Amino acid sequence: MARSVYVAGLGPGVGKGTVALGLVELLSRQVARIGVFRPLLAGPGDDPLLTLLTERYPVMAGYADSYGVTAAEAGSLVADGKWEELIGRIVERYREVERRCASVVVVGSDFMAGPAAGGDEMPRELAFNTRLATEFGSVVLPVISGEGRNDESLGAAARSAYHSLTDLGATVLAVIANRVPDGVSIPVAGLPVPMWSIPEVAAVAAPTVAEVAAALGATVVAGTDSALDRDVLDYVVGAAHVPALLEHLTNGALLITPGDRADLLVAASAAHAAGNVTLAGLVLTLGEFPDPRAVAVIERLNTGLAMLVVPDDSYHTISAASRIEARLSARTPRKVEAALGAFEESVDTAELARLLDVTRSARRTPLMFENDLIDRARADRRHLVLPEGTDERILRATETLLRRGVADLTLLGDPAEITRRAREIGVSIGDARLIDPETSELRDRFAARYAEIRSKRGVTLDLAYDVVRDVNYFGTMMVAEGLADGMVSGANHTTAATIRPAFEIIKTTPDVSVASSVFFMLLADRVLVYGDCAVNPDPDAQQLADIALSSARTAAAFGVEPRVAMLSYSTGSSGAGADVEKVAAATALVRERRPDLPVEGPIQYDAAVDPAVAATKLPESVVAGKATVFVFPDLNTGNNTYKAVQRSAGAVAVGPVMQGLRRPVNDLSRGATIKDIVNTVAITAIQAAVR
Repeated sequence: MARSVYVAGLGPGVGKGTVALGLVELLSRQVARIGVFRPLLAGPGDDPLLTLLTERYPVMAGYADSYGVTAAEAGSLVADGKWEELIGRIVERYREVERRCASVVVVGSDFMAGPAAGGDEMPRELAFNTRLATEFGSVVLPVISGEGRNDESLGAAARSAYHSLTDLGATVLAVIANRVPDGVSIPVAGLPVPMWSIPEVAAVAAPTVAEVAAALGATVVAGTDSALDRDVLDYVVGAAHVPALLEHLTNGALLITPGDRADLLVAASAAHAAGNVTLAGLVLTLGEFPDPRAVAVIERLNTGLAMLVVPDDSYHTISAASRIEARLSARTPRKVEAALGAFEESVDTAELARLLDVTRSARRTPLMFENDLIDRARADRRHLVLPEGTDERILRATETLLRRGVADLTLLGDPAEITRRAREIGVSIGDARLIDPETSELRDRFAARYAEIRSKRGVTLDLAYDVVRDVNYFGTMMVAEGLADGMVSGANHTTAATIRPAFEIIKTTPDVSVASSVFFMLLADRVLVYGDCAVNPDPDAQQLADIALSSARTAAAFGVEPRVAMLSYSTGSSGAGADVEKVAAATALVRERRPDLPVEGPIQYDAAVDPAVAATKLPESVVAGKATVFVFPDLNTGNNTYKAVQRSAGAVAVGPVMQGLRRPVNDLSRGATIKDIVNTVAITAIQAAVR
């Protein structure tokens, strides 16, 4: 097992941060104790990449312990001829991280930083990083730039990188080229290690409006966080008349113009609002603030664009802006997701994991579970429908899901409104299918089918035509008719509005009488399954048995070995009463229907989860003390317990996840975050694949 991987950039601006991010993401699915380390930082302040990695992942050492020395410290030692002391200090700091971790990702020094200064930067930088990799016992993952290269030159650069490193004694794991132009790839033959190409992705390479504002020292006159998060793909200087400007505006462009050119500001804003072009933002030069009358017009257009004011003239502003480089950081989450999507799409992560030979940890941390969801959904990609197509959280989640390749998506709603809203908040949903239930040609077909299904309830064709106009009914009909593999809704609909159509149209599987739900409770080192905490208020014994069987099946589908505890206020035969008898009867039904399934009940929660208590109360039980699936006797108990564990034990609750339906439909909380939506879509895709 390679305990340490050294990501070395061979040249300036190769984008080794994308590779380091992808590598840590891959390892986070395999091991619980990850370390990251940067041998050399430019300064003692914030390093964006190191901050991102230490905040995003549960690394075993914090930021302050995850680097070796600063460039100033290194420069002072090198000036005094103390190279070995420099190496020794870095190695000592690295060993402190390594001792605490199962695997460490090292991000090499930046080109021309610290001890690499001088007239022979490349050889010295390469030798410096190779020496450290050797001292760390790391395998090396070199990253080369693909910018401006063709197949032949890219292949030559890859071979040069490999031989340069091996000649210095390094063990090379693979070679990765980043920022490769479309149509260019590294030849597959020629080296004894894999070679992968990551394409140039504008959303990764482009700076955000916020990064441009910081680099230019701009004053932000207008603009929300969403507006400042837009990617700057181009720069356009406004100096001519309005028709000429409109001709030159491009999607993702940042308009740079003198602050007194109100005509250009209004014209560009109108073009953006009309959908003729999607701008990144507006920069006003010469320290001139725009005319209030023009600002009033722009505000009425509701463009959502940021407006910046800089003191320099247009020439110096465009010159400075063109030198700004984008950087992955905790403050650019969309850029991070785009980088991960590019890495996972281009690099054979299964082969990379095999080369690393990482032994999967028996522990399952929340991040390991969540990353495993993404990985499994990507491996068997499904098509899901999201009825709430104009909701901002849904749109942002859609961008993430598409970039990560989690699922193919259909959004419901007026396509013009969805597109306008996406443009307004600056997200890309280009690969999503947009359908308006009001005008879709599917509406007649769905109405006829719904009327047929509900004919015994007195539903006429005319009534059905109105019903299927509702986005949740329309989405559910897409699933029922095989036009989508599953549905996720509830960001701004009630639970009843989301799941009632599923009960009416999709219905339950033949082996259960009731649909139910579970929460995945992600504790620090394991995953537990709680059911039912969201749907059935007071299930009888038959329904409780169905919930237990569905919950066990769901647990197994998501890698949790089912050991089922049928919870009660009594353990074994120690208590009596109708509630205890119901649980005992349900347990007997489960054993009858699934003799192979480990199940215990009635059992109290402490006896189910604590081995010491279990040894006293049920010493012969194969479930007591090590239960993984907890079936609550009623909704009151289940809902309160999951919330108590979530808040008091710091557990992450993922769900509710619906189960027992013929096809997967899942409900979101109306307070769902973007991360919640991404997880729920991944879960639904996995359910569809399992089905």
